[in-house]
Amino acid sequence: MDWDKSVDFLVVGSGGGGMAAALTAKLEGLDALILEKTEYYGGTTAMSGGGMWIPNNHLMAEAGIEDSFEQARTYMQNTVGDRVPQSNQDAFLANAPKMVKYLSKLPHIVFQIMPGFSDYYPDRKGGTKGGRGVEMPIFTGNTLGKELFAQLRPRSLELPFGLVCTIDEIRKIVLLKAHPPFFIDLFKPLLRNLFNLTARARHMGGGPALIARLRMALFEQNIPLWLNSPVKRLIFENGSIIGVEVEKEGEIVRVRATKGVVLAAGGFPHSEAMRKKYQKHPVSTEWTAACPGNTGEVIEMGIDAGAEIDLMDENWGMPVILPPNKPVYTLVCERCYPGAMIVNSAGRRFTNEATSYVDVASTMRTANSDSAVSVPSFFIMDKRFRSNYILGTQIPWVTPKRYFESGFLQKADTLVELAEKIGVDPVGLTDTVSKFNDYARTGKDLDFARGDSEYDHYYCHPTKNPNDCLGPIEKPPFYAYKVFPGDIGTKGGLVTNENAEVLNKAGEIIKGLYAIGNTSASVMGDTYPGSGSTIGPAMTFGYVAAMHAAGRLGSEVVREKSYSK
Repeated sequence: MDWDKSVDFLVVGSGGGGMAAALTAKLEGLDALILEKTEYYGGTTAMSGGGMWIPNNHLMAEAGIEDSFEQARTYMQNTVGDRVPQSNQDAFLANAPKMVKYLSKLPHIVFQIMPGFSDYYPDRKGGTKGGRGVEMPIFTGNTLGKELFAQLRPRSLELPFGLVCTIDEIRKIVLLKAHPPFFIDLFKPLLRNLFNLTARARHMGGGPALIARLRMALFEQNIPLWLNSPVKRLIFENGSIIGVEVEKEGEIVRVRATKGVVLAAGGFPHSEAMRKKYQKHPVSTEWTAACPGNTGEVIEMGIDAGAEIDLMDENWGMPVILPPNKPVYTLVCERCYPGAMIVNSAGRRFTNEATSYVDVASTMRTANSDSAVSVPSFFIMDKRFRSNYILGTQIPWVTPKRYFESGFLQKADTLVELAEKIGVDPVGLTDTVSKFNDYARTGKDLDFARGDSEYDHYYCHPTKNPNDCLGPIEKPPFYAYKVFPGDIGTKGGLVTNENAEVLNKAGEIIKGLYAIGNTSASVMGDTYPGSGSTIGPAMTFGYVAAMHAAGRLGSEVVREKSYSK
């Protein structure tokens, strides 16, 4: 075959996992190239909060937080269980802290702990109350230069007033009205924002900061990244993947990969056909907050190559609301504030609203019956809640007129009237609010244990209530949003071994082919152990794939042939 270009290591996809793979390959002496089908680099990582779940990382030891491989392994056994081979789980736990230390030697690559951010199930054996979640600090976008900055995938929604913050700063700023002592935490972001406006420094936090730092490292390591370059075909030779055909500037270019091709192109959240074929219903491409470029064709190429697939019916669930003429908005912290709850069509609660968003969205999909429908559900709040908390991009007291005119937000002077407006059983809603208010006064949610877990309180603030997560819904007018079981991506894909090598239906390695991130079947199985359980494993297995391709670790032996289904 005639080749137009030859490299050692070829990466398909430019999210955090793909960038980590390319950087590791280059540092290990391999010639690397990244292909990105859209006009922007960064993928869903660039649209995210940028958190990475990295158990037993070296920053924990430096901060005096105890953790170990064994403790993290126990925790994953109590969350992921046997849904994923133990060899894959162990590979993640062993290599995640190595990846963080390895990439930290590069300029611009800086990791820091997210203060106070516990695992999502901290009370399960092996869980921790903080330290495993890491992020990257605020980054000055001007460092990228005009061209690279313009190519960074933009976020769909920003904080009010364009504030740029870390995750810890965000959780305090959105609570300023309700908890004025947090005002002191606003000074640093305000000064940063002022500097942005005056000096055009283009600061960024969260996922954009993570991707920008990785992009600077790629630039300084002279690793090329081709935008607008979709892969059209994987090329075989004697049962091995040896390269790809990619469309570049309107022409088909054949790129040889002598050490391997790693598929890091995300899942299929924006493919209506694949969602209808594989996903648990109800699902919709209109409810996803994932990167628009994640349409699943790379997974289909892997299937055509004989790869086994798993977890295709699962996604990284997220409750969402759909503002008119605005992008999907994810309900991350608002569910935890006191004075609000989520109900079904019978006006009844069906879950702990403050628990992991994956669990809330999953319960929404399954909590349907002949007498009650939970899709859509309804976010119920009163005047006190609306006047105290930032909700999405809405500051307290300020609600765009179009929200009421479009029916996106409903308002009523009584709970009965509100129930009639949103099509919910009035008796059910009034009874549920009455019971909820009793729980708020005692501090104990007897139905769904809201506030019993350390994680439930992360986004809350000190209150006079017995339980910071609970507050009464009693001051009119009352408000309601429709809530849908959206997602931040799908989590099913190509089955891989502990080296991130793709396996066929017989459990054998497809030589030359790796898969990571949402293109692979997640190492987290059907659960979500902690914040960053998407990006953390994606970057870890990007590191693993590159190390394996460079001959630095792993073997050809597959210890377990299949996932437990």
